[in-house]
Parts: sequence; structure tokens; C-alpha cells
Amino acid sequence: MSAEGSDDKKNPVGPGGSIHDEKRPEQTRSYVDHDIANVNAKLANPLAGLSHEQLMDDGAEFARTHGLGHLEDLFKKGALAAQDPLAFDGISHFTDTEKAIFRREFTHRWDHPGTLYYLVILCSVAAAVQGMDEAVINGANLFYAPQFHIDPNSGNKSQNQWLLGLVNSAPYLCCAILGCWLTQPLNNWFGRRGTIFFCALLSFLTCIWQGVTNSWPHLFVARFVLGLGIGPKSSTVPVYAAECAPPAIRGGLVMMWQMWTAFGIMLGYVSDLIFYKVPNKHNITGLNWRLMLSSAGIPALFLMAQVFLCPESPRWLMSKGRYPDAYKSLERLRRHPVQAARDLYYIHVLLEAEKELTRGRNRYVELFTVPRNRRATLASFIVMFMQQFCGVNVIAYYSSTIFTQANFTEIQALLASWGFGALNFLMALPAVYTIDTFGRRNLLLITFPLMSLFLLMTGFAFWIPEGTSRIAVVALGVYLFDCAYSPGEGPVPFTYSAEAFPLYIRDVGMSFATAITWLFNFIVAITFPRLLGAFKPQGAFGWYAGWNIIGFFAILLFVPETKALSLEELDQVFSVPTHTHASYQIKALPHNIKKYIFRMKVDPIPPLYEHEGAIGEKHYAPGGAGHA
Repeated sequence: MSAEGSDDKKNPVGPGGSIHDEKRPEQTRSYVDHDIANVNAKLANPLAGLSHEQLMDDGAEFARTHGLGHLEDLFKKGALAAQDPLAFDGISHFTDTEKAIFRREFTHRWDHPGTLYYLVILCSVAAAVQGMDEAVINGANLFYAPQFHIDPNSGNKSQNQWLLGLVNSAPYLCCAILGCWLTQPLNNWFGRRGTIFFCALLSFLTCIWQGVTNSWPHLFVARFVLGLGIGPKSSTVPVYAAECAPPAIRGGLVMMWQMWTAFGIMLGYVSDLIFYKVPNKHNITGLNWRLMLSSAGIPALFLMAQVFLCPESPRWLMSKGRYPDAYKSLERLRRHPVQAARDLYYIHVLLEAEKELTRGRNRYVELFTVPRNRRATLASFIVMFMQQFCGVNVIAYYSSTIFTQANFTEIQALLASWGFGALNFLMALPAVYTIDTFGRRNLLLITFPLMSLFLLMTGFAFWIPEGTSRIAVVALGVYLFDCAYSPGEGPVPFTYSAEAFPLYIRDVGMSFATAITWLFNFIVAITFPRLLGAFKPQGAFGWYAGWNIIGFFAILLFVPETKALSLEELDQVFSVPTHTHASYQIKALPHNIKKYIFRMKVDPIPPLYEHEGAIGEKHYAPGGAGHA
């Protein structure tokens, strides 16, 4: 089955874009890497070209040989439907009821069983757990740093600033060097649900552990182990959602990971506020910050309690040869048995095609040695790297410190941080619509200059004399930056990385992309306290404002648009040589500024891609890391 996508390719992509109505020179078609294109075409629809009789025979044989012989007739229909999900009206083997079910699947995209939405809640809670794990440290570092003698504003300031950064960044160091790379073995041993349960259990235990630490090295170790819960969960949950969701809503479910992580960050700030005024008890110093850090374990308990009430990923069950269990799982996730049979059979043929086409290939090596893959890797690296170096997490992790330096009181700093978290969540909501209408690339090209401007505004506000004016401008700058980040560099990186790679290498590509974002998350978290001490707020915010300008040009030159492109079109886009794409965009930039910003009448420029050529049946890229 192909995932849903728009056929509207004729509108230009906007500022800095490259898709036009005019036909591009024919010789550019030679850029396409035909080996990768052939692999993608095979994986896009392994059933293409088979007769109805052959499909029904294959479906019956599949049922007999995989413990589903009592459903032989159902799988005959399932195989017919799997070849082309939109052709059901012309096939006499389907009953009127079954045709109505198939039709409703496309006319009512969000009409699905309650079990599927229960799974959506599970994935949302998992994202919120991660967001809360990240955010509670924001308020806690106001208190544990002085208690553990690593106050960045006293004593050996330089050393204390590095130590504070090290403690705060410990989970992300673990994610980058260990946690993300444990995803594959954990999923292999325990399945998607088991991995999520293990990560939630580890998150709960380490959150409690953080609350009973008695020194900064002890807290560092506890937070480092927390990364073993964060890393595999961040890689597993989007894949689990993608593997269980119908294609029509798969992209929306993957988007929810970032949105509900933002919600969890907001909850972390709420927790900081709730426990701020908790007094010390007998023999318990710093009870407030201990409760802040421990509170992040509460949603993890809820996640543990419900994860095994949801069905396991059918794709994972089939990879273990458990086909009857996989069918039962799909029955719970689809409205009608014929839909479950269709999806089960299609996943089976995809798995078989993957085994055949990837045998003898080193996918990790081909991530960098095959030109088409290398360009997708570069683009994914840029958007994941810039998600951290745009500066958002220095605010997410240290906003309370930033606001206190602007002469907020501690409680005012925590309230202002909560406002940042709430705005981060609310401004992510429009991205559910704009990311598929306005486009990934355009969102980034517009928001990067704005983020740079608002960071400069925030930093320069520290030159305003102490008083209400400085407080107001600092808060306004942070909030405006948040408004620019949330619909752009917030949701785009995971969505972009999930669709940029060819199908046969997508899981490996996503592991690489996830590790990159955690690695630079660690670097940002460990360096910012020292950066703040050495450069002062003006220089620290100016540093990240500069990176946003670099990010703008990196996106412009090296990151093509992927919105609503089929697999064939994605192959074409990423097969254009990097220098050709970059030189074209340099020429297109002034043209598009005149046309889209100053609304001037300008002559069209020759296009770079041809997305409306005779390239056969289109199969749209799945909207998630784990296709089908």
C-alpha cells in the first residue's frame, strides 16, 4: 500500500524553492541513481503487474503456510486489495460491505477503532515522558548547584559552569554514545512494547534515583543512566506508531511525537512551579529540587501500566514468524477483517522484498557511499544538527538561569519558563497543517532568519539598564523565538529524516539522524553554562543567532524539498549533484526574494526538477520511520 500524498505539484514552493511549472532540461534526468530507483520501485509496490488470479493464488498460499488456513478466502481478497487500495470498485470479488469499508477509509481518514486511538494516547504519553525528563532540570539547577557546590556564579566559576553543564547534559551524552544504538537489540529481544516498557521503567527508577542523590557525581551517574531510558524510547515510539497506523494518517501520528514532547516540556515547568516552595524537612536538604526531578517519573508509571494493553507492532511480530499474532494485532487496529488481511499480506510481501533486495548489502556503508543516500544523509544531518544549534534547548534547559540573570526573581523565572513551554506546545499545533501545505524547506527558510533576529533581540536586551524594561524585552525575545521555532525547526527534522532516505535504508538512516540530534543536544547542554559565563548573555545569544544564519544558508544550498513527493520524485531530487543544487539555489534566491517578498513581476527561471514527467505509477513516501 502506498501512503497518502497530494498530487498537487504545480505550485511553486515559495521563497528559496525550486519547483516550477516549466519543464527542466531533459539531460538532468541522467542524475537519477537507477540502482536505488529500482530498489525503491520494487519496495514501493512488490505486487505491481501481477494478475488477479495470481494474487488470489498467492494470498491463499500465504494463509495456508503461515497458520492462517482457516482464513484462506479472506486473504485472497486481501491480496487483491493490497495491489491497489483504490481499485476496489472494479473488483467483483468484494462485497458491497467491503467496498463501503474501503471507500470510508479514504473519505473518513480518522475513522478508526478505539484501540488505534488508545495506541495514539500511549505514544503521546511516551513523548510527554521524554519532554518532562528534559525540562524538570530547568528549575532544579537553581537549587542543587549551590547545594552541591557547583554554583556557576560563585567559587571557581569556570569549573562550576562546566560541571553544571556536564550534570545537566548527562542523559544526552548517554543517548548519543549508547542509548540510541541499543534500540535495535532491545527491539529485537523485547519487541516495540517491551522496549517502551523497559525504557519507561528505567525512566521511573532513575527519576527517583535523581531525587536521592547526595553529590554532583552521584547525580551525574543517575542522569547518565536516565539516557538509557530516553534514547531507545525516542527511536522506538515513532516507529511503533508508524507500523501500526494506516498510511492515510501515518504522517500525522509521527508529527505528534514532537508536539507531545513539547507538551511534556511544559509539564516539566509546571512541576518546577508546584514544588518550588516546598521547604526542607529534617535530614532532607533540597526537598524541592528532589521532588522536581522525581516527579518526571509519574507519567512513566502511566506509560508502563498501559503499554501492554495495546497490540504489538504487526511488522515486528511477522519478523519473528508470529503471523497469527500479527493478524490478531491488525484486527484490533482496523475496522474490518478484510483490511487486516490486506495490510498483513502487504507487509509480508514488503518484508520478503526487503530480504531479497538488501541481501549482501552493507546498509551502514551505503548510507555514505551511494550518492543518492549521501545527499539524504547530509540533508538530514543539517536539519537535525540545527534543531540543537538553533538555540532552543539552551532556553528549554536554562531559561530559569537566563531569566534570573535578567533580574527576574526565581519564581518569576519559573513562571516565565512555563510560558515558554506553553507557547512551545501551542505554536506546534499549526505545523500539523503547514508542514504538508507550506512545505518543510519553506518553513525552515522563513523561520531561521526570524530565530536569529529574536535571539539577537534577547541578548541585546541585557544591555538595557536593570528594571521592568529589561525583563519585558528579554521575555518578549524568548517568546518570539519560540513562536518561530515551534512550527519550523521543531517538527520538521524528524518528519524530514523519516522520508528523505530510500526505503531499504530508512531504519539505518533514522538511527543515524536520531543519534546526531542527541549528540549535539549534549554539546549544547554541556557548553551553555560556560558560554554564558564567558560571553555573557549578549555573546551567548549572539553565538546561536549566528548559527541560525549559517543554518539558513545550509538549508538553502543542501536541503531539497520533500513535501508530497513520491518515491520516484524523491529519488530524482536527491540524485541531483550537490554542487548543481547549490549553484541553482544561489541563482534562485534573489529571484524568489523579488517574487515572494517584494511581490515584483519577474521572469520565470528554468526549473531544476521535473515532477510531472512520465515516470509511471506514483508511490508516495510513507510518513514515518517504519513504513508499512
